[in-house]
Amino acid sequence: MNYALIFAGGTGQRMNTKTRPKQFLELHGKPIIIYTIEAFENHPDIDGVVVVCLEAWIPFLRKKLEHYDISKVIDVVPGGATGQESILNGLRALEMHVGRDHNVLVHDGVRPLVSAETISGCVESLERNGNAISVTPAIETIVQEEDGAVTQIIDRSACRMAKAPQCFCIGDLLDAHGRAKEDGIDSFIDSASLMRHYGHTLHTVETGSENIKITTPSDFYVFRAFVDARENSQIFGL
Repeated sequence: MNYALIFAGGTGQRMNTKTRPKQFLELHGKPIIIYTIEAFENHPDIDGVVVVCLEAWIPFLRKKLEHYDISKVIDVVPGGATGQESILNGLRALEMHVGRDHNVLVHDGVRPLVSAETISGCVESLERNGNAISVTPAIETIVQEEDGAVTQIIDRSACRMAKAPQCFCIGDLLDAHGRAKEDGIDSFIDSASLMRHYGHTLHTVETGSENIKITTPSDFYVFRAFVDARENSQIFGL
């Protein structure tokens, strides 16, 4: 079985909003986090969802889940001091509810444009390879630099940008988090980095360029454009 772990514990400091965290900003009256959850709610291969949320916003989120008739969310748990800790909190909740032997698709709460095709591709890779890392091709020149000077230009045809979902067996990911705690490492930027560090061979699934992470105001405008274009295509049959 396949479960989504959606983490939405950030405060959105780069969004320049004083009123609410970025995952709760609204487009057409609906919070970003609900758009994200609905992508997994509506996918037939997803059996349940755990959401990791800022503790103070959990009551608000629960009301929105009820309002939008979200039925697959099996738990909402508070986040931790870091993204790594927040994901671990979600994994522990999943272990409590469903055990260790199922798959988990770890996804950012502020990636609302993830497509059904990407989710399906990840599930297929999980069944075939045991894991799945969503990626997009690098489309600009990538350089390494030191003290303001370029030290190396990397062949971008061999480079990919890691996105989400990032997908593993629940037990495998829990074991890696346990090793990181034993080693005193709390700075892994994502699940892919954590699993690669502990020796796992990772398998990629290409996702669409629209699968952006909404971090800045300009990202929000891109999100709005995609949603409006999608709605217009339904209305006008484009």
